[in-house]
Amino acid sequence: MQVNRFTVWIAHRLRSAASLGLFFGAVSFAPNWSFAQLVVPGTGQRVTKVGDDFEDPKWAYIFNLPKSSDENDKQQRLPAGAAKNGRWFEGVMRGQPDVIERVSTPEGGIPGSTGSLLLRSKQTGVPGSFSGQNQQDDLIVDVNSRLGGPIPVSWSPNAVVRVYLPPWDQWEQRLGTSFGFRAACQAYKTKKGGLFRSAGPKLETYWPGMFIQFNKPDARNSPSATLVMRAGPSGHDFAGPRISSPGWWTLGMSFTPDGQVHYYAHPGVEDLTAQDHISSQNPYGFRCERMDAVFFNIVSGDNGNWSTPWIIDDPTLYYTRR
Repeated sequence: MQVNRFTVWIAHRLRSAASLGLFFGAVSFAPNWSFAQLVVPGTGQRVTKVGDDFEDPKWAYIFNLPKSSDENDKQQRLPAGAAKNGRWFEGVMRGQPDVIERVSTPEGGIPGSTGSLLLRSKQTGVPGSFSGQNQQDDLIVDVNSRLGGPIPVSWSPNAVVRVYLPPWDQWEQRLGTSFGFRAACQAYKTKKGGLFRSAGPKLETYWPGMFIQFNKPDARNSPSATLVMRAGPSGHDFAGPRISSPGWWTLGMSFTPDGQVHYYAHPGVEDLTAQDHISSQNPYGFRCERMDAVFFNIVSGDNGNWSTPWIIDDPTLYYTRR
């Protein structure tokens, strides 16, 4: 199964504005500055053409190996991998996770759910070699081609996913980011032109999102995790809630007409509410104009060890178009 050129183009654009910035040693807290147009993720009309519930026992993914590693060695190795149901595809900048498999929903998941998606990687860099440095894979929820274009923020697009955090002893034992829930957004930025003139505003893609960082235990602290937001107005990552126990969490992001990105999360699988709001930001100082895609990062040390096994369920997109 091949993905069309437009889909590959979108995948190609999903490179990090500062890929090494994903692997930080410390993060700072960013306060919430504006509450003018908050939209709780899960609000509005559910977009049935986008997302997945993994309830089909025949759900399958076609890998089309070897996977891409364009960000590292300029090799896309097309055709890109894609799900048989046409709802997912490989991010050709970095390649897809090594394991993309429908599994039984862990205990405590969405009531009635029988299937979820396992994502895991061993080789997150260039196929056939290990870099010994943190690398990541991308699995993309197809939004653009299934809807015929991006979603304007005037529709207040918003996305929700349930994520299962496994027991601490199953995590890759390193300090740093392990999982990301992100979006591809576009904003206008004025480009410099020739002498004494401006080239005018052009759409630029950026990638806000939410990460889960593992905090290794030491003599004084038990293992834990931290939700990390990308990003503040200067592009810095900042810390959200601390996670003291593994299990299911619900994550959500919304994109509103004022150009802000809003981050929400809580433990468990219940619907998000206004009380779950973490922060509202203009990442990198951008005013969001439209949302192109939703995707997931799986991060590992690219050193021959498996990443943390991540399980997601019911990634869902909504908008409030009237």
